[in-house]
Amino acid sequence: MTAPRSGPPVRRVRSRERWSWVDLRLVPPAGTVWAGTLAARGLPAGPSLAVAAGAAVAAGLLLLRTARGRSGPAGAVAVGCLAALTVVGAVAAVRAEARTASPLPGLAARAAVVPVVVELDDDPRPLTGAGEPRVLVPATATEVDGHRTGGDPVLVFGPADQWTGLLPGQSVRLRVAVRAAEPGDDVLAVLSARSAPSRLAGPGAVQTAAGALRAGLARSAERTLPGRPAGLLPGLVVGDTSGMDPALTAEFRRAGLSHLTAVSGANVAIVVALVLWPLRARGADRRVQAAVGVLAVVGFVVLARPGASVLRAAVMGGVALLALASGRPRAAVPALAASVVLLLLVEPALATDAGFALSVAATAGIVLLAPSWSRALRGHRFPRPVADAVAVSAAAGLVTAPLVAALSGVVSVVSLPANLLAAPAVAPATVLGLLAALVSPVLPAGADALSWLAGWPVRWLVLVAEQAAAVPDGATGWAGGAPGAVLLAALIGGAAWALLRWPRLRWVALAALVGALLLGWPLRQVNRGWPLADTVVVACDVGQGDALVVPTGPGEAVLVDAGPDGALVAGCLDRLGVQRLPLVLLSHLDADHVAGLAGALAGRQVDEVATGALTPTDERVPALERVVAAAGARHVVLAPGERRTVGAAAVEVLAPDPARAVAGAEPNDLSMVARVTVRGLRVLLTGDLGAEAEARLVTAGTDLSADVLKVPHHGSADADPGFLAASGAVVALVSVGADNSYGHPADRLLDLLAADGMRTYRTDRDGDVAVVGRAGEWGVAVRGPDVVQRATAAGAPGVPAGTPAGPAAARSRRHRVAAWPRGTQRSSTARTDVAAAHRGRRGGAAPGPRRVRGPGRGARAARRQRGARAGRGRPPDR
Repeated sequence: MTAPRSGPPVRRVRSRERWSWVDLRLVPPAGTVWAGTLAARGLPAGPSLAVAAGAAVAAGLLLLRTARGRSGPAGAVAVGCLAALTVVGAVAAVRAEARTASPLPGLAARAAVVPVVVELDDDPRPLTGAGEPRVLVPATATEVDGHRTGGDPVLVFGPADQWTGLLPGQSVRLRVAVRAAEPGDDVLAVLSARSAPSRLAGPGAVQTAAGALRAGLARSAERTLPGRPAGLLPGLVVGDTSGMDPALTAEFRRAGLSHLTAVSGANVAIVVALVLWPLRARGADRRVQAAVGVLAVVGFVVLARPGASVLRAAVMGGVALLALASGRPRAAVPALAASVVLLLLVEPALATDAGFALSVAATAGIVLLAPSWSRALRGHRFPRPVADAVAVSAAAGLVTAPLVAALSGVVSVVSLPANLLAAPAVAPATVLGLLAALVSPVLPAGADALSWLAGWPVRWLVLVAEQAAAVPDGATGWAGGAPGAVLLAALIGGAAWALLRWPRLRWVALAALVGALLLGWPLRQVNRGWPLADTVVVACDVGQGDALVVPTGPGEAVLVDAGPDGALVAGCLDRLGVQRLPLVLLSHLDADHVAGLAGALAGRQVDEVATGALTPTDERVPALERVVAAAGARHVVLAPGERRTVGAAAVEVLAPDPARAVAGAEPNDLSMVARVTVRGLRVLLTGDLGAEAEARLVTAGTDLSADVLKVPHHGSADADPGFLAASGAVVALVSVGADNSYGHPADRLLDLLAADGMRTYRTDRDGDVAVVGRAGEWGVAVRGPDVVQRATAAGAPGVPAGTPAGPAAARSRRHRVAAWPRGTQRSSTARTDVAAAHRGRRGGAAPGPRRVRGPGRGARAARRQRGARAGRGRPPDR
């Protein structure tokens, strides 16, 4: 028998070549692929090939040096980066050549209308905003004007009702107007539908089954859950947010929880864990586990649709499962880097996708920072589940904060606690909802039971979002774009370095934070200065649309129009403390005046919703009736001469004449015109009247006199000078969206208002605008643009760089505004000094304090006469 060997125990050393949890070797090539993809966008094939060839030659030379031992680890990394650049250049050249061969750019240059055959790449996405309901459909054009193509990526716009029910993979034929894509877009053209799509081929069995599962989950949620949780459950499980309450969407954004409805790595991890759990419990071979996991990931991608974050998570999951099958240890960073490389090479458009960037950044933060942070917390006696939740939420939140700030101009300070509170509910809601979707086609009752169970954690998520979004100053404005991202990243990095470098600063920082919460925050709420006492009317900042509020008593008001976005108008009502709406006036039924009605009425006591005379063929009336009935109100029609008294407000209807409400009548010209008088101050409300309708009112001798004019049609150039002058108003309110594409308000209209001595206030520059006071002593106050509100509104595209800061922008400069009693000659000496941040009409700096004299009766009459003699042609609507 051999004697046992003496001496120290032998240690097994793992091979240095094996990947570890933080192996960073693939990170530089991944960054090279991302940067190269961005740089190659729009490059012709020739330069792209030249870059590929140059990188290939350089990589070959460097590889020879590395093989001879003349280059260290840095050389290997450089070879990887050059190889990545070679592949990126080659891919870019192939795509550039395909763009050159496509007929679409030439057709776009001629604004041609041609027949096309397209295959849908994703579900039709509803578009928010004014106008008829429309959808955006990512698609691939396979035939253009009778000629086959190589598969050109396009975007299709069309009426929502014509595209309902279509699924990814489905081929349709239709006529379209071809327009050029925006510079830098990854599609070859934008197609506007000129006919209904004619179905040519089905989406296939897989997509049909996925569509059935998604629809089954949505129907089950509708049957078993109340409105808000019913819309959230499909969004949480499979990313279907089509039924989600727009106001809840805005609250999720404000609370920093919107990532929960963007299906990502967490959902994929939950699915894989659910599938592998019974296999691991039975000790199945790891290769069997990996195969089953891959099938589960593929099925989930089809079910949830291959969005940027889903694809990233799926590819990373596939790489991790491959590592499982091969027996390698976990390798999260290499898996993430590999997924980035693969996805960007297959789909270069992801290089500019904000969701993809956020998903990659969040995953990197969780992988690199969360483990050590969790260990540190456990060292301070935190329970492991709590430590993991805090570490993951903090790591993801801090790493993505600069990107979020750059994209939206908003920093949410309630995001971390909101995510901590939401975390325990995400997994059970996702698992139960996924099971409900799977059994819905064969066992609807079982699906309903599972949806009902999932509803409880979903209700918790809704409650967390509502309460977090309601925290005053829970989100704040920030500089958008790259400068804002760099600044915030520098501040976060500098603060982290200082706290690590000098531990004593941690107590100072903690004391400052506690002081801000206990003293600074309450003092700010006391001194917010909004709403103001004795408010007569508020023009709400709701984008390109109208919504005005006339307070009539404590907690109640008259609402005039509801804007294009329910979240925005509801926010304005909430800021004014309005809980009851005895009367809602709708000037007409265009979407930019009524699309937000459901959001405005939700959760409020409503008595009457009034319109003027409507054409008998207006197909929008049934939808209005449904919204009104759902709010427990009644719809009434008011005729000229009718009056309503609501609290302190007297409402007098001036137009339209019911005789003009005939089939084919212009909806804008049937806008309700009303005058509201509060404490002696008169406000003329004009809807979207055009010049011809305005001129008819002046010719008919209608009394249009007012102190404040709500400018018709958002400041369109289609205005009658006589109508504007006949109002005799001193202040003009223009409800208009920032950076709108209509050119509103038009220079011609602003010139007319200035010539009539009116001071103009605009919601795009001034935010909410309030007229305050009473006859003889009144003025105008502005709240300032609210970046947080604009950025978190449902469907908001993001805030342009350079937009002024949000709630903090309500820091007001003092500016005196004209105030005088009605019916006096010249102006009385009464003045009111109210907060106002008045801007010049062409965007100049605010003028200094100055008094403005108002015209007396004689001057007003002369203005009316000049306006009546002015030409009344119909100028172009700029």
